[in-house]
Parts: sequence; structure tokens; C-alpha cells
Amino acid sequence: MENDMVKWHSLTADQVAKELKANIHKGLSNAEVSERLKKYGENSITPKKHQSSLIRFLLQFNQPLIYILLGAALVTLLLKEYPDATVILAVVLINSVIGYIQETKALKAIDALSRSMSSSATVIREGRSAIINSVHLVPGDIISVQAGDKMPADVRLISIKDLQVDESTLTGESVATEKGTELVNTDAMLGDRKNFGFATTVVTYGTGKGIVVSTGDRTELGKINESIATAEELDTPLTIKIRKFSHILLWIILSLSALILFIAYVRGESLINAFMVSVALVVGAIPEGLPAAVTIMLAIGVSKMARRRAVIRKLVAVETLGSTNVICSDKTGTLTENQMTVQKIMAGGVLFEVTGIGYKPEGKILLEGEEVDLAKNTALHYLLRGGVLCNDSRIKEDKGRWIAEGDPTEAALISSAEKAGIQDQYIDQYYPRIDEIPFQSELQYMATLHRHEENILHLKGALETVLRSCTLMMNKAGEYVPIDKEAIQKSTEEMAAEGLRVLAFAFKKFDPSKTQVSHEDVAEGLIFTGIQGMIDPPREEAIKAVALCQEAGIRVKMITGDHALTAATIAAQLGINGKMESEKPIAVTGLELQKLSDAELQEIVEEVSVFARVSPAQKLRLVKALQAKDNVVAMTGDGVNDGPALKQSNIGIAMGISGTEVAKDAADMVLTDDNFASIEAAVEEGRAVVDNLTKFIVWTLPTNLGEGLVILTSIVFATQLPLAPVQILWINMTTAVLLGLMLTFEPKEPGIMSRDPIPANKPILTFPLIMRTLLVGTLIMLASFLLFRYELSKGVSLPEAQTVATTVFVVLEAFYLFNCRSLRRSVKEIGWFSNKWVYYGTFVMLILQLIFIHTPFMNNLFHSAPIGFISWLRILAAGLGLFIIVYLEKTIRKKLTGSEEF
Repeated sequence: MENDMVKWHSLTADQVAKELKANIHKGLSNAEVSERLKKYGENSITPKKHQSSLIRFLLQFNQPLIYILLGAALVTLLLKEYPDATVILAVVLINSVIGYIQETKALKAIDALSRSMSSSATVIREGRSAIINSVHLVPGDIISVQAGDKMPADVRLISIKDLQVDESTLTGESVATEKGTELVNTDAMLGDRKNFGFATTVVTYGTGKGIVVSTGDRTELGKINESIATAEELDTPLTIKIRKFSHILLWIILSLSALILFIAYVRGESLINAFMVSVALVVGAIPEGLPAAVTIMLAIGVSKMARRRAVIRKLVAVETLGSTNVICSDKTGTLTENQMTVQKIMAGGVLFEVTGIGYKPEGKILLEGEEVDLAKNTALHYLLRGGVLCNDSRIKEDKGRWIAEGDPTEAALISSAEKAGIQDQYIDQYYPRIDEIPFQSELQYMATLHRHEENILHLKGALETVLRSCTLMMNKAGEYVPIDKEAIQKSTEEMAAEGLRVLAFAFKKFDPSKTQVSHEDVAEGLIFTGIQGMIDPPREEAIKAVALCQEAGIRVKMITGDHALTAATIAAQLGINGKMESEKPIAVTGLELQKLSDAELQEIVEEVSVFARVSPAQKLRLVKALQAKDNVVAMTGDGVNDGPALKQSNIGIAMGISGTEVAKDAADMVLTDDNFASIEAAVEEGRAVVDNLTKFIVWTLPTNLGEGLVILTSIVFATQLPLAPVQILWINMTTAVLLGLMLTFEPKEPGIMSRDPIPANKPILTFPLIMRTLLVGTLIMLASFLLFRYELSKGVSLPEAQTVATTVFVVLEAFYLFNCRSLRRSVKEIGWFSNKWVYYGTFVMLILQLIFIHTPFMNNLFHSAPIGFISWLRILAAGLGLFIIVYLEKTIRKKLTGSEEF
């Protein structure tokens, strides 16, 4: 039987040792280790073979828009216009280099996995203990671990002492897992395999001994590596749209060029002249500035998002955010504070509310809405004091953020006490610890003995354990009364139903001569003080962000390794919608998911919003199920277990503070504050970027259409060309940078997060925008062609008439730019001066156009010539006319349809 097919957690230690031919006491022999190393290989992740750097770089050119640009460069080279060819080739090179760099960064995910496997291990071989490099471990090795160690491989535990392991990076569990050696059900999920230690998880408490059952690629970590390596690389919505658009544009250009050649041939014109006219058409119809503009707009979007704590690793992720309609979020640290917080206390039979979130000791303890006085609530005082004294952890402020040094649960107890004025740093002076019984998982309690007027023992632990030792309880006034176990049990159940983790507290007074504490001392005769209920609460800003996302048509789904009740409770507090039972969302568990077929899962994933106790493979499966329903999925994560799902999702979002290197390298975006609210902010910025990209495309295409039409019209009417190829290049390159790119700075339009997500299958140009493009392109063509013919009829030279035609394009583009600042609203509605950059760009473009017209150097380079004042007036009148027509088109369309949507 292959090792990785065995359900090791369902076998006894002796069965595991027999299966692996291992000796629990003496370990393997050196000879056996050598044989197994040959069979299983080293205990390391096998790096995936990637394409060579050269191939990956060349593949960056394999895009339709790049083909068009390379064609434009070839045309300009044929025209011996070397400066223009250089500019176009530079744009192509910059785009390709950026794509290559981003792809190279993404490939670091598997390297990070390999690095995370390397550590030292304490192993028993031939009866002797030794420390070796973990890469030399083999199945059957006997290893031991203690607090601070990394699990060096997948290990079946055979003996433990108070062993706790932080498995959050693998399972998503928010607190350390208490380990045992008992058998576990065959179908148990990763987080429920208490007798197992997983490679790279960290021991936080206690010691343990186990048998290595899986190494390298056979470990759970290795399986995650395989999932990352095989995760499908997805095109972004904009990439797909631009590819389709570019193919259509390419065929239109080629068809028009063929038509021109045919017309010229029928008329008997020379093929050389016909070819040069075709060249002019190709140069005019190709939007040379589009790829550069897309890259620059996305890059500016990246800088805007960085200011809102979202660092973009891949440029295309910016526009993907604009189409995102599902966000799958981890719970711990993203939707929650990742800081356990006491929210309810029952002391002396009275229920108290605790305000404040996280370890920061700011808040109040309230009774019926009023702040409590500890002097009047003796049982509460004893309970809170016991929580601080029977405690090995601390809280402190670090760079403006309160953190825990030690166990998160104990840190929460310190914070709740300080909210009532019991200060951790001073209480030890009055109640110095003189003995203790450390927490033991099999006993489920911790006890400490403190010196005072009467030495006092404080006990904390599981409710059942503490109640077993108590015969009396303290009431509010500090009197000892018979214990009411039913009332206590009811309060505990009510807290547990709200997802709170409950700890119970008791104390016992001793004679000052008593300086040691034993298990017999805590077995009976204790006074019960109460319970504290705590949870990792949702972030306040996350609650608002979830509401905003849902208002924007984005569904939020929680996918966590934590327990179902906790997940459902937090989801309800966050307002996450989904399939509901009563008022609380249902949490579907990983155990239930593994019984579903792919088709059944695709139906469930649309209805349910909370998934708990989910394995890494199931996270990946959930993302694929959502994508199968044509959803654009954003996935958040911080652990090694999140890597495959982050890479598979349309946009992977890693946590910058708590995230592992594996998660960050697999992601498209990293949150510097680990806050879900930053995702909502990034989505808002992404929508704004997509809006502005669409505005740029709607603005630039009529120019290319007009240039193509004016060339075609001159062929049909057998007239001279209104525009020379070099003049077309001048228009396309200068206006794209100085006019079009100013739309990048257009502020977000009101209500941007009230609109539904942009459908992934929605084309760049909808029918209304196509009609507007045809209208504006035709108007630009008519103005340019008619003024060109008018100038010639007045007897001016061809260069002067062509300069008028060129200036018509520049001026009309500038007027149209103001119409494109919003596709839905008029300039008056969005504010004439809300984007001052359009004025700066227009002013600089005007200066450049004057240089183009009136300097001898430019006249020689671009075949231009000075034009008169009256010609300028006619051009400006045409521009104003275009502005008014588009303004009327917007107004009429809005009145007819009653909608601003496109």
C-alpha cells in the first residue's frame, strides 16, 4: 500500500509502526534510512519546471494588440519614419517587460513553499537522539518536537504532553489546536485530526513524539504545492474583451485596406500609390496609444490603491476588481480582528456586557447599560482578578497596535480585567505567584497559588472541570451560597449559541503556611465565581464594507477552517447574506462538501454564504464551482492552505501582516492592513479604473474611425489625401498622451458602488457606445474632409490644407474629451473643474499643435504649413458643433430610455 493512500489518523500507533516497519523506541537504522531516501527522495517540495525566461519573455508578444502595434511599426519603417517606429516599438517593449516581470514574481510561490520546508528536526535513529536537517527525514523516522519547533513532516503523534500546535496557515483555525493520540474517524477533515502534526505548522506549547508518515510532495503541504502548480491561469475580463476587440479591429483594417487596393486597381491607378494609401489607412485605423494608455491607466490605478492599503502585484488585477461579483473571504484577521475579546461575563449569578474590541484595554463592563463598580460586585472582582493571576500571557502596545505575548485567550482575560481597572502590571506585586499547576490538555485546567494575607489559589478551565471541584459559589455581594449548576449551565449554553468560547473560574483560600499546590488541592472545596465568554469579533469597518459590497451587487462568502458555529455567528454579525435558517446563516462544513458532486456543489455554492472546517483542496473546489457559474471571484487568504485557491481565483488577495510568503506570491493583490474594508476600497478604485479605461476607448476610437473614413472617402471621390501617414501618427501619439490620458485623473462618479458589477461577458463597446462612436467618427471625418476640400478650393497649398485637416482632428478630439469625462452625465452635472488635468493637457496639446503648424523644423518633418486666423475660427466652430451634438445625444438618449446605464 502506498504511504500517501493510508489513513494514518485512523490507525493506532502500533499499526502505524507496523505498516512503516518502524521501531517506536529505537527508530530506523542508518542503512534503512539510506534505502528509504532512495525510494521516497528528500523531504522537500519538488520545484515545478517552468518555461525558460526567454520563452516567457517572447510569449508576452503573443497578443492581438501587440500584433497590430508591430504592424504599425513595420509600416512606419517602410515609410522611413524612424522616430515614430521607435516610439511604437518602445511601447511594445515596455508592455512586454512589465508582463514578464509580473509573471516572474508569480512563479515565486512554489519556491516559497520549498523554503518553508527547510528546518532542523530531532530524530531517533539506532536508539540515539540526533538533530538533523529535516530534508533527510524519511517515512518511519521517530521525531520529537517542543514549543517553538516546526513540524518537519507529516507526523502521526504517538505520545504528547500538553501539545498545542498553531495550524492556522494550513487549516485556518483561529486558535492553537490541542493535540492528542486517540484514533480519529477515517473521514475527518484536516482540522479535526487531533493525532496528527502537519509539515511547517508550529508547536506553541508542550512536547510531542511521533512517526513520520509522509515527506516532501506526499505531505499535505506537498499536495497544496501540486494544486498551485496545476491551478489554471485565467485571463482577466479586460484581457478577453480587448483580445476580441483587437481581432475584430484587425479584420476591419485588413478588409478596408483590401477594398482600397481593389478600388485603385479598378481605376487603373499604380499599385505603389494604392499601397501607400492603404498604409495611410492602416496607420490611421490602428489605435497606437491604446496599449500604452491601458498600461499607464492601470499603473496609476495601482498607486491609488496602494494609498488605500491594497498593493497590486499584477497590473491586470486592477480592472478585474471592477468586474468582481463574488468575494470569498477568510474569517480570522480579515473579517475579524484576530484578537480574542471577552464580550459577556456571568459572575455571582449576574450577566454583564463587555464593550471594546481586541486586546486594547479600552471599554467598559456594563450591567443593564450602566458601568459597574467593582466594590459593589465582589464576585466579578474575584473572577477578573483570577483571570489575570492564573495567566502566563501579557498584552502590550507595539507601534500603535495592541498585541498578545502568549495565548490569545489569556490575553483577552487581561484586557477584560483592565477595562474594570485591574491593572496587569501591578497586581502581581500584591499577589505574587508562589506555585502553579500548568495547563494540561487531559485535565483541562490551570491553577496558580498566590501569597497574600491568606494565600489564595485561582483556577481557570473548562466549565465541567471547574464545576466538579466547586460546592459553593460567590454571589454579587461576596457571600458564599449553594451553587446553582442549572443556571450556570444555561448561561454557558446561551454564550456558546452565540459562538462564544467559555472559560470558568474559581478560587480557594489557604493558610499562609501553604506554599505548594497539588492536584488534590483543586479537586474539591473551591468557590465558583463565574464564566467569561469570548470570541474573535468582526471588525467594525468590515461590517460596513460587507454592506457596501452587497449594495454594489457583490456577494460575500466566508470560507474558513474554523468551527461551523463560530463561523455562522460571525457571519450573522457581519450581515453576510445567504441561505438562512431563522436569523443565522447556515454554515456548510467540509465534511458535507466532500459528499457533493461537482454539479451539486455548483448549486450549493450559489445559495450558501458560509463554509466552515474547509480543507485547502475544498477551497480550490469552491472557487472553481463559482467560476463554473460565470462568476468573477476574488479570494482572500493568508495561509499556505490558501495558495491554490488564491492562484485559481480571478483575483487572489493575500494578507500583508499575517500572510505567509506562499500566499503573497500566489496572490494578485496584498492588503497591507489585513482588513476586509481595504478590499471594498480596492473594488471601488477598480471600478473607477475600468470606468476611465472605457472613457478612453470611447474617446480614442472615433479618431481612428474618422482617420480611416477620411482616407476611404478621398479614394471614393478620387481626391488627394487629406492626411499624410506621418500626420496621422502625430495625431494618434500626441493626443493619446496629452488628451486621452487626462481621463485617468477623472474622479469616481457618484454612486459607483451602487451599480451592479460589470458583467464579465459585457463587451467594451455596448450598442449605445458603438452608435456614439460611429456618430462622432463620422462627424470628425466630415469636418476634416469638407474643410480640407474648402481650403483647396480657395487655392491654398496641399500642405496647408492637410494641416487644416490635421488640426481639425486635434481640436475636435479636445472638444470630445470633455464629453467623455462621463459617459452618462453632462459636464455641467459632474462639474466643469472637477478634473483640472483635462485643461492642462488641452493647453499643452494646443501649444504643441501651434509648434507643429508654425515651426520650419516641424513643417519639414510632418509636411505641415502655417494656417490663417479664419481657418482657426472654422476649426473651432466645428469643434463646438461636435460638443453640442454629443451633449444633445446624451440628453435625448437619457430622456428616451430613462437610464444613464450603458
